[in-house]
Amino acid sequence: MDHSSRRGGTLTPPRGNSFDPIETEVRARARQFIEELIRSELDTSSARPRYERSKMAGNEAGACVTGHRHGSRRRSLTGRFGPIEIAVPQARLTTPEGGTAEWKSQALRAHQRRTLAADALIASSYLAGTNTRRVRRALAAFRRGGRQG
Repeated sequence: MDHSSRRGGTLTPPRGNSFDPIETEVRARARQFIEELIRSELDTSSARPRYERSKMAGNEAGACVTGHRHGSRRRSLTGRFGPIEIAVPQARLTTPEGGTAEWKSQALRAHQRRTLAADALIASSYLAGTNTRRVRRALAAFRRGGRQG
């Protein structure tokens, strides 16, 4: 869980002494990078950038528009950078048959909550013999700051 907040370009430390500005900034940059990656994928699919109109003027303008955006939704994603929340844009694109269909990102699969690297880490931990009891004990020690008891 991200225990800090980013407001107006400044980092607000959480309660306690668990604030790590490097980890916080890595998460913020990872979130920005992933959101930009998905937005540029939608820009390519819709044949125009966000907030841009068609280059054609007059009544012909609607001919090259391949759909419209309609907001974004929040998704949580866990990776090597830790858990983050990203804004995934939503759009409807015009199909070749003349109808519309919901745009789906190729970079972020439907219902994906972890990156492939995080899934590989979980699988390798399981194959190495790690069980849930060991993980809970390790996380409990980590949360206490390495103190026993």
